[in-house]
Amino acid sequence: MAELQLVIGDKKISSWSLRPWILLKESKIPFVEIQLQLNTPEFYEKIKVYTDSGKVPVLLDGETKIWDSLSISEYLAETFPEKKLWPKDKAARAVARSVVAEMHSGFAELRKNLSMNVTEKFHGKTFPKEVWKDIRRIETIWKECLRTHKGPFLFGKEFGIADAFYAPVVGRFLTYGIEDLDPAASAYVATISGLYSYKEWVDGAKKNSV
Repeated sequence: MAELQLVIGDKKISSWSLRPWILLKESKIPFVEIQLQLNTPEFYEKIKVYTDSGKVPVLLDGETKIWDSLSISEYLAETFPEKKLWPKDKAARAVARSVVAEMHSGFAELRKNLSMNVTEKFHGKTFPKEVWKDIRRIETIWKECLRTHKGPFLFGKEFGIADAFYAPVVGRFLTYGIEDLDPAASAYVATISGLYSYKEWVDGAKKNSV
């Protein structure tokens, strides 16, 4: 199989790119990173080489092009079944897919008010109640998953697709100082942000911001 290539945007702000990137890193699946600077004339020209969608991320596997973070994750799960990116248990797998789908399509107020920026700190801001509704829903998802599957990750001892999808939320919580969380949720923030792969992403974002 040809070496995988992952096309991503700026590490500082591209939450959608972080998902498959950290999934590949934590799963120890080799890949070549291709980073494009978002919102530039060069980006809109270069992205056409990889996808007609005009968006990142994009996974290249030989002649096969997969776009959208959820589609990429599903493709990786099918291509590398030994990595167990979804839970083995059918019921747990259904819940994992549900919380991933909820993250993929929901939490609009969180996205709008807590935009991703992993190199800055914007503590002390106030947010509308709709934002706190999103935060509390995420907190509940984390608490229930960690309680049911005993952690340290959402579905047990192994990092999976669900963790990859909530990794950008961890970044948002750290950027905006969201600390009023249940102890289990706070521990999960520490777990994800303490991963070598997560730190590598943030370090890359800082280098590109200089």
